[in-house]
Amino acid sequence: MARCRPRAGSRSRTRASRAVLGRTLRFLREQAGKSLGQLAEDTGYDKSYLSRLESGERLSKLAVMEDLDSYYGCGDLLVREWRDARGEVIKDKYKAFMGLEATAQIMWMFQLRVPGLLQTEDYARAVLSGLSGAQTTAGNSEEVEEQVVARMGRQELLYREPAPGVRVILDEVALRRPVPEAKVWAEQLSHLLDAAESPNVAIQVLPFAAGVHDLMDSHLWLFWQRTGDPVAWTEGNGFGELIREADKVLRFRLSYDRVRDAALTPSESTAFIKRLLEECRE
Repeated sequence: MARCRPRAGSRSRTRASRAVLGRTLRFLREQAGKSLGQLAEDTGYDKSYLSRLESGERLSKLAVMEDLDSYYGCGDLLVREWRDARGEVIKDKYKAFMGLEATAQIMWMFQLRVPGLLQTEDYARAVLSGLSGAQTTAGNSEEVEEQVVARMGRQELLYREPAPGVRVILDEVALRRPVPEAKVWAEQLSHLLDAAESPNVAIQVLPFAAGVHDLMDSHLWLFWQRTGDPVAWTEGNGFGELIREADKVLRFRLSYDRVRDAALTPSESTAFIKRLLEECRE
């Protein structure tokens, strides 16, 4: 059995987290006496893919690290290092937001698009590809894949114990703007319906019929931690702002309450999404 830690002093504190993860992967494989080819045969993962993980060129999905932790018998060592490496993919201006999201006990959102926590992998890939520009190159394709991995990894928090209470109000516009592939969009709508069945997730739709409202120009998150006052995060085209001032947070809370009052109930919202899914499949 491979030892689960490299020798003391074998890591440099100046190495990027992804490089540290790659170094650990290589160390574990070599300690197990396996070549890349043998590891690929044992695990079912492509040899070149495993090589790129070890070199730090790629960031894997969480499930790959879980599989390799199990293979090497190292508890959650690789998963923990993967979480550190995932943080490198997140742009600096969003790291404060990610920290709040990861530790929130209660999270309320108003969204003009399907939020990352409720996106399918293929839908996230389509959205992020669109944001990276029409010209797809090897470089930005790699970047998109890393962003997809990071986004999917964030969804872990929905299944932790205790799970946070999450309420999402989707503006109807979020459900009227499909991605090009009908199958991907149908799977996304179906995923929203599945999420709505979770005891810790409530989804509401704000229909166009509700008219103008306070939040129609930006996305809003309200976070409650285990202790302390709530904070808000508002985001629009090219900006994101963390708001801690009690008076400002209260105003956003009141705006959220007014939008929630105008939205369809969770059961009405589920029926609304089901109708859209049926239309998509026709």
